Amino acid sequence: MNRVIGFIFLLFIHSLGLKGQEILTVKEAVEIALENNYDIRLSKNNFLIAQENVSYGNAGMLPSVVGNFTQNNSLQNSSQVQATGDTRSLNNAKNNSMNYGVSIGWTIFDGLGMFSRYDQLRELEKQGDFQLKKVILTRVSDVIATYYTLVEQQNLLSAIDSSITISKERLQTAENRFSIGKVSRLEVLNVQVNLNEDESNRLRQADVVKNLKINLNSLLTRDLMTDFAVVSEFDFDEGLQLAELFDQARKQNPDLQIISINKRIAELELKNVRSNRYPTVRLNTGYNFSESESSLGFVSSSSSRGLTYGITASINIFDGFNQRRNERVAKIQVDNAGLMIGQQKLLVETSIATAYQTYQTNMALVVLEEKNEKIARQNLDITLEKYRIGTISTVEFRDAQENFINAVSRFNSAKLQAKLSEVAIKELIGQVAL
Repeated sequence: MNRVIGFIFLLFIHSLGLKGQEILTVKEAVEIALENNYDIRLSKNNFLIAQENVSYGNAGMLPSVVGNFTQNNSLQNSSQVQATGDTRSLNNAKNNSMNYGVSIGWTIFDGLGMFSRYDQLRELEKQGDFQLKKVILTRVSDVIATYYTLVEQQNLLSAIDSSITISKERLQTAENRFSIGKVSRLEVLNVQVNLNEDESNRLRQADVVKNLKINLNSLLTRDLMTDFAVVSEFDFDEGLQLAELFDQARKQNPDLQIISINKRIAELELKNVRSNRYPTVRLNTGYNFSESESSLGFVSSSSSRGLTYGITASINIFDGFNQRRNERVAKIQVDNAGLMIGQQKLLVETSIATAYQTYQTNMALVVLEEKNEKIARQNLDITLEKYRIGTISTVEFRDAQENFINAVSRFNSAKLQAKLSEVAIKELIGQVAL
């Protein structure tokens, strides 16, 4: 193995954190995000709320039972003139009354509106499920994209490290040649300037890597300063087919599913509005106790208890044409929901087609830039050997060195863009791409 590849190998080992640093895989990052991410946890709670709301009682199908208790007391100065002409009066007369009991009310018919409301609650539960899936897809895609961006920038940092190692060797070679009088001091200074430039680039690149780690830790909802290493290599899904992607999106895309559910909810709302044309029938019953005391009056005390029952029916006869207006608005909302399904379907398919085209272009660039990176690596190795024996100038060597860094940067960028395109496609079809 030649010295350049040896340097690069050692630096990549270091970048992978094999000196005790935690290695975080993309799968582990996704698992941590699913457990900790605030947006995902909030969406899970919202889904649980939607589940709790699905009940017959919330739809108005079950009777209501109410316990009542009332007690009134009074102290009054009272005076009564009876029919015989006699007058009766009493100061601080006490009057007490107490009523308690249980009443039951049950709407047994409301134009079938209660059934529409129950179906709406079930659809809202489904909507909450797909909204949760959408948040999970979005946040997982963010984690994956940030992770692979970090991989790209970390690989570039490793390439800069290898360039610094080579520049240090160049400086040592130039100083040795200067000490024996083969080169002027100017060449040594030029090499020193190149080394300083490489170290400056490394500081900036290290800052990029650290900030990406902070961003990824934020998405994982853990200590922002947690340090870790990433796996530098990753694979691509080369079996993507456009027709299959369209079919999967129609079945799994959360936005399409949510809009379809919205149309169903709008149809149920129309049924609910129409139910107001029919009468509402309600059964009422209860058992009540009543007691009263009076210090002054014909009856000093009384008590009663007993069952009450009855039926109430009501129907809307005229409400200023609001019923007809509400039905028309509900029909328009159903039509709008249908239009939005077509609109969202077109938007999703357009996004998939665009992302797929970008993915194909980036995959072709990966193949091309991989070849360029190998050529640049070979060119750098040959140039380094020639520089050692003094057959090329410092400028020529620096060009080869910069070409190598640029080739590595383009290769990593092509891989990243291809992976990001793949992640975008998987998000659109409702899948998680690791």
